[in-house]
Amino acid sequence: VQRWIVFGGSWGSTLALAYAETHPQRVKALILRGIFTIRRKELTWFYQEGASLMFPDVWETYLKPIPEVERFDMMSAYYRRLTGTDDVVRKECAKAWTTWELSTSRLFIDPSFVAHAAEDQFADAFARIECHYFVNGAFLNYDGQLIEEATRLNNIPGVIVQGRYDVVCPAYSAWDLKKKWTKADLIIVPDAGHSALEAGITRELVKACDKY
Repeated sequence: VQRWIVFGGSWGSTLALAYAETHPQRVKALILRGIFTIRRKELTWFYQEGASLMFPDVWETYLKPIPEVERFDMMSAYYRRLTGTDDVVRKECAKAWTTWELSTSRLFIDPSFVAHAAEDQFADAFARIECHYFVNGAFLNYDGQLIEEATRLNNIPGVIVQGRYDVVCPAYSAWDLKKKWTKADLIIVPDAGHSALEAGITRELVKACDKY
């Protein structure tokens, strides 16, 4: 493939940005959703304090596997358990981590969607992969790299689709990206959270795909 349209949402937007900033000559257009640039402030908002203030009930479930003395750094505490040798603890933590994210991903909580967190294999893979990259800053060169180097995208057209009430990846990251990537169209969906399956976000993503 010489040049292609790159599409990604959430963690996929992280990967898409990393790829496009490294190989801009290969990218015809970018279609991104729920911008996540793995800045430390984005991670602490969701996994330490911030989103917790909006979902205190679900947050209690996320806190439960971690002793109070370790709660000053929740990601590191989870990482020790998700990579540890105690399978029972690992399974409990994987389910709690995954339940937290799935419960906050949509404007209206979808119990059938959250139920996937009870699936051992899914929860284990989901939680361990995420946590591994997050505690290591996605192995980027420095915090904020994907935003700071987004000026490399300014010859690439594209669309950023962002839910106004996205709690997982709040809109400030999409806003910061747009200020650096001036050729992008930023579309904030007024009645959506994080999920690509929410009607307004799906509609805008389809429009973007049709455009390019």
